[in-house]
Amino acid sequence: MPSTQLPLATDLISLRGHIQQGTTTSAQEMERCIGAAQKQLRQDPANPVFLRTLFDEARAACSDAAIGQLSLAGLAVSTKDLFDLAGQATHAGSKVLSGCTPALTDCTAVARLKKAGGVVIGRTNMVEFAFSGVGLNPHFGTPANAASGLGLNGVPRIPGGSSSGAAVSVANGSALIGLGSDTGGSIRIPAALNGIVGFKNTARLVPTDGAFPLSSTMDTVCALTRSVRDAIVVHEVLAARRVVRSNAPLAGYRLAVAQTTMQDDMDASVSQGFEATLAKLRQAGASIDEIALTELNDLSAINATGGFSPAEAYAVHYPFLQQHAKAYDPRVLARIERGSKMTAQEYIQLHSERRRWITAMEAALTGYDAVLSPTVPIVAPSIAQVAPGAERDAEFFRVNGLLLRNTAVVNMLDGCAISLPCHSAGQLPVGLMVWAPALCDDTVLNIARQIELLGQA
Repeated sequence: MPSTQLPLATDLISLRGHIQQGTTTSAQEMERCIGAAQKQLRQDPANPVFLRTLFDEARAACSDAAIGQLSLAGLAVSTKDLFDLAGQATHAGSKVLSGCTPALTDCTAVARLKKAGGVVIGRTNMVEFAFSGVGLNPHFGTPANAASGLGLNGVPRIPGGSSSGAAVSVANGSALIGLGSDTGGSIRIPAALNGIVGFKNTARLVPTDGAFPLSSTMDTVCALTRSVRDAIVVHEVLAARRVVRSNAPLAGYRLAVAQTTMQDDMDASVSQGFEATLAKLRQAGASIDEIALTELNDLSAINATGGFSPAEAYAVHYPFLQQHAKAYDPRVLARIERGSKMTAQEYIQLHSERRRWITAMEAALTGYDAVLSPTVPIVAPSIAQVAPGAERDAEFFRVNGLLLRNTAVVNMLDGCAISLPCHSAGQLPVGLMVWAPALCDDTVLNIARQIELLGQA
């Protein structure tokens, strides 16, 4: 059943309670996070979680005792190197933008976190321009999965991407919140592989201004946390809205499990974790139906010309490609350049086909509150297995496709989803994804919270 890398006593809500009760302070908790970040930097300086740290600024922000009374209580926030911070350049995990102008203001998402009492501890590593679910960065190094010590020989494992450093910062204790983005799974994939929680809200609910774009159609600004209850609080801050909470038991929901595609190619650990979780949910009274959901078979034909991300990324990168193509990660470059082949007619048709498919999917899911699936079908492979090198490109793209397969369905649906851990203690992390169509965010969060509570029972 669901298990977190970090004990629930260290989640944001617990620490906020201790701060407000006077048993600890925001400054003390910040020092713990800084200590965890410094430990990782010492242990593996060539593969940093943070591309830039802001320890002194974070300490200064926590010196005001009043910050502890705010919603985020002066606790540490990491921000993906995709987001604008006032006075700093946004490089999006690339050297292509090394000479870009510093941002004049914080992006909206960062500004909202700060206003609620979140304190930025640093900018986290990421896949170059957010274009992969694996998590590698050949320019600045690849932070190892926080669960790399588990499994055979404790080999360094991929962190998942593209919000790689954001996820590892939360999983290793360096931050309580990891601000990231999700275009095809970039929050949920690293959440699943690191054993934490990642919530992808309906895209329109959180502004994307001040975030370097990958796909204007699919990009979503969202966050990684240590628990589902934290995810609810953080979503409320990012979306500037209140989640309608419900304590309805799992028996009060009707859930579906898709038989088509989403359970294919599961490795033994994922299969065991997923099936054990379904059994525990049914034992708790949840109504879970296996459904065909054959509409998923249509996606390969709809995206046959490349999908939204390559075409929209190519439009953004065209000016840079004219002068700096050789500075790109070759694997990222190959995906961006695929967008040059899409015609205007194909792009317009893709939007039309997506609208038709969303309508069909929503009809197929009528009567269900949410769908359950493995977040990804495999546990994290070793970094060596997919490391940069032409001889490993085929394996890299195979793994990337597997990691994105389930999560990208939700982005295409314009839906919402959360990944929460469903592995046994001491095992490599496995994620359970709870998902639904657009604007069902509160239902998804409430169901996930009940699953989290069941795991603590």
